[in-house]
Amino acid sequence: MTPSEDVITGEAGERYAKALFELADEAKALDTVEGDVETLLTAFGESADLAHALKSPVFKGAEKAAVLTELSAKLKLHKLTTDFMAVTARNGRAGDLKNILRAFKVLAAKRRGTSSADVISADPLTATQIKELKTALKTALGRDVEIRTEVREDIIGGLIVKVGSRMFDSSLKSKLEGLRKTMKEA
Repeated sequence: MTPSEDVITGEAGERYAKALFELADEAKALDTVEGDVETLLTAFGESADLAHALKSPVFKGAEKAAVLTELSAKLKLHKLTTDFMAVTARNGRAGDLKNILRAFKVLAAKRRGTSSADVISADPLTATQIKELKTALKTALGRDVEIRTEVREDIIGGLIVKVGSRMFDSSLKSKLEGLRKTMKEA
């Protein structure tokens, strides 16, 4: 697998994602684990405190593992997903978990013959906007595209779309930074 921008935090992250994928495939639980991964990514996106705690050096791996196990129970995740997160935390990789899960999604999409795209917007996208974006990306790439959305108000407006190693940045923030740079050079 070729690491894509901001998806994998190094070789170790790639190995963890591949390990989870292979374990889920062997256990015939790929669809279930992929659903768990989506649930977790949503939970991480909704809780900045959780993401911060997982990255914090203040908490030990065992403490992070306990929190993730409790979270798994509340979210009713598959045992394989729960065990994987606990091992990841105990091995000091809890802070990489969000990126590891994203890398898992890339592997799952590749297995289905689709591409995955990360779309960052200043405001939540409507179902119609997502559908139009999927159609445009399918036309551009020649294959189906699964879209993962993220809202980041700091981009002010527009979109940032990442597909594999390609990034399309039409955010207002980037345009303003380009204008600022141009004005400094003049």
